[in-house]
Amino acid sequence: MPTVYERIRDIVVEKLGVNEEDVTEESSFVDNLNADSLDLVELIMAFEEEFSTEDNTVEISDEDAANIITISGAVTYLKEHGVKDS
Repeated sequence: MPTVYERIRDIVVEKLGVNEEDVTEESSFVDNLNADSLDLVELIMAFEEEFSTEDNTVEISDEDAANIITISGAVTYLKEHGVKDS
């Protein structure tokens, strides 16, 4: 099973239309991957959907979402909220 990072990377590639090799843990959604505010909302919603389970519903508040600015930030946030590598 893919890791949290790999799952996030796959979502980012799909939603932003970027190349997989352009997505690293240090990538900034806005500065490196050219996401706009609508893209960021869609990414957060996609993360919530991808990582929610029957046992753990992932809900990212607007305040928390504003602080998730890099791929590694998203991975850290999700792991801190009960998401584990498969």
